[in-house]
This record gives sequence, C-alpha cells and structure tokens, in this order.
Amino acid sequence: MDTYHRALSSADTLLATAKRGIGDGEDQFAAHGYAWMATYVAGLRQMLGWAERLQADGQLGELEGLMVKAAFGEYLAQMQGGIPLSQVEIVRPHDLGVDEDALQEFRGDAVRELIHEGNSPAVRQQIADLIFDGHFGARGLGDETLEMIADQFHRFADEEVAPFAQAWHQQDQLIPIKVVDQMAELGVFGLTIAEDWGGLGMGKMAMCVVTEELSRGYLGVGSLGTRSEIAGELIGLGGTDEQKQTLLPKIASGEILPTAVFTEPNTGSDLASLRTKAVKTNGAYTITGAKTWITHAARSDLMTLLVRTDPDTPGYKGLSMLLAEKPRGNEDDPFPAPGMSGTEIEVLGYRGMKEFELAFDGFQVPEAALLGATEGQGFKQLMATFEA
Repeated sequence: MDTYHRALSSADTLLATAKRGIGDGEDQFAAHGYAWMATYVAGLRQMLGWAERLQADGQLGELEGLMVKAAFGEYLAQMQGGIPLSQVEIVRPHDLGVDEDALQEFRGDAVRELIHEGNSPAVRQQIADLIFDGHFGARGLGDETLEMIADQFHRFADEEVAPFAQAWHQQDQLIPIKVVDQMAELGVFGLTIAEDWGGLGMGKMAMCVVTEELSRGYLGVGSLGTRSEIAGELIGLGGTDEQKQTLLPKIASGEILPTAVFTEPNTGSDLASLRTKAVKTNGAYTITGAKTWITHAARSDLMTLLVRTDPDTPGYKGLSMLLAEKPRGNEDDPFPAPGMSGTEIEVLGYRGMKEFELAFDGFQVPEAALLGATEGQGFKQLMATFEA
C-alpha cells in the first residue's frame, strides 16, 4: 500500500496548492473545479481505506486490488491533465493557480507509476472478466448490521427486481406498485427517518447500501427510495412539529410517495436563479411557473416544491420550500390536480419512474404547507440536507 499512500500524499499537496490558487473563490469556474478536485482526493482516500480494511480482514483479492489501482490511475491522471466538469468544460491545473513547479512535485514516482499502470486497457479488461459472473468484490463495510442489510436487499433484488427489470425497461413501465409495496414493507422509505416518526433511523450509510443493492437489480428501483430520503430530511431538519407528525410516518410507511420539484428550464442546478412564483393570498399560495426533469412526478403524493415567495429579493434569499400535497396520478390522468399539468420527457436509460416537465398555473398550496412556517429559508433548508 506504500505506493498508494505516497500518491495520496502528492494529491493532498496538489489540492492544498489549488486551494491557495483560487483565493477567495470568487471565480466560479475555479471554485467548481477545486470542489471536483477535493472530491477526487476524498474518493481516493476512501478507496484506500476500503482496501486496507479488506487487507486487514484477509479479503483483499485480485478484483478489489484492480479496482483500487484503476481508481487511483484515473483520478490522478485527471488531476494532472484536466478534470471534466461537463462535456464542454475541463478544469486544468493552471485554472486553479497550480504552476509547473507544483505539477512537477505532484508527478512523483508513485503518481507516475499509477497513471501509467492504473486505469489501463489491460486492467479494465481484467476487471470486466472478474465481474462477469455478477460478483463485484467484497463490500468491506466494517459493520455487521450493514452487511446483513446488504445481504437482505441483495436477495430481494435478485428475486423481485432483476428478473423483470429488462421487460420494465423495454416497455417503459412504471415500477410495479407491488414492488413499491414490498419495498415499503422492508423499510426502504423510512431508512433515514427517525424512529420517533416511524422510521428506522439508520443514517445515510444504510441508505447508500440499500440504494446500491437495489440499483444492481434496476436503477429506477434503487433511486426510488431517495425521493423519500430527500423529503424526510427536509421535514425532519426543517419542519414544524405538526409537519413532522403529519407527514413523516406516512412517508416512512410508503403511504405517501414524495418527489423533489426543484430544477427549472434554463437554470439547471443553479437553484438560486429559479423563477417559479408563489403568491400568498387568503391563506394559500398560488403557484405559477415551470419545472423540469421531475422524477416520479405523476405517481407521487407530495411535492417538495422550491419556489420564490419574495420576488423583490434576488438569489437564494427569496426562496421558500412548500410541502405541496397532490392527488396521485395514473396512466390515463397523470396530473388530476387543478392548476397543474405535465409532459413526459422520454429517456433512454433512467426509466421506471418517468421524468416530466411540469407547468403550474394557479396551483394552490395551503399556507400551512410552508416548510418550517418561515419564508425565505428554502435554499438553506435544502442545503442543510447535504450536511446532515
């Protein structure tokens, strides 16, 4: 493991140089690139920790060793030559204030060796050959409870999901409600919700384990539980006692299926720029605007709806989060709620829940549905879920 430790040390040094190079972070492109580089370094540290845990338990086999090698080779190569932020944006070391001397220091023996031998065609072929039978290596979770959970959902995915996933995909079907009900019985929708509110209170690591095993069977099934996790965390962290008592037990049981309604046309992930308006009159908010790439929108019962309640305050400070309940749609009438309509966005891969563009024109939400009962906190409430 010495080579990996030396390479990781070089990556840490390069990251520190980049942090000094971007200064106060006012250059958004540089700040974005630095965040990616920091994520790469954190990922490598976790990969190495995983490998060392496996080694200590005598479980570090050929496949696991190749995975670590490929990860280090690819990430180190990108840190040296350029990290792709998108198909048209690449952040290179000089964009982060890293000069040639710092790059030369980064390119020590360990880094050069792993870039050259790590994510090579030969290594990738070896990995492909070893996972052909469906075994993707030891988990190395280091927790008996998490291993038991992983085994349980591994069996569920093998028996109830994988045999049918191809047909669901080819026919562009919603995940059958029978499977959704089975997931509810297994506690998927309440994994991260506190026990006081009807959940299992198991934290994000358990959610990651369950999501990974279900996604192995079908990506849509694995992702379905994250809708409830998002809503559960928003309400658990920022909701009033009444909102928690009313909604969290129903989300945990699967009685309520939530969806996250954040992104808008032409804004993407820049949520602070969204324009969908909520005007309060006579004890209710009237919603006007458009949202896009909303997953599972038709069959959901609750929308965590990010809106602008203060049009005079630009940026994130004018945003609020509404817990907007709606009737569940079906194939014949996907959006029966007055003031709300939707158009399906057909996709090639990520199927099972369906994606929609939504239009709101006079859609009504009770004032009591304002998350936390305070306007202007929506963006902060959403960001808090990333820190939980």
